[in-house]
Amino acid sequence: MCLGVPGQIIEILDPQLNTALIAVSGVRRQVNLTCVITEGVQPSALVGSWVLVHVGFAMSLIDEDEANKTLQLLAELDELKDALQPLQ
Repeated sequence: MCLGVPGQIIEILDPQLNTALIAVSGVRRQVNLTCVITEGVQPSALVGSWVLVHVGFAMSLIDEDEANKTLQLLAELDELKDALQPLQ
C-alpha cells in the first residue's frame, strides 16, 4: 500500500533542483516538487500550497480542506491502532 501524506510548502530550498521545505503536522521535511510544477509556474509561487507527499516527492497539489480531512483521518487511524494494540 502506498500512502501520501499532506504537507504545506513553507520554503523553496533550491529552485533549480525544485526542492522545498514542507511542514507535515509540525515536522519539516525536504521534498522534490518536480511532479507539481507546471510549465510557466515558478516554484516560489507554490509557497503556502498543500501537496500530497510520497517518498520525498510532492505527487499532487491538494486544497487545504482535503489536506485537513486527510490529516484528521490519519490521526484517527493512529488512535485506532493504539486501541487495538492490547488485543494483539
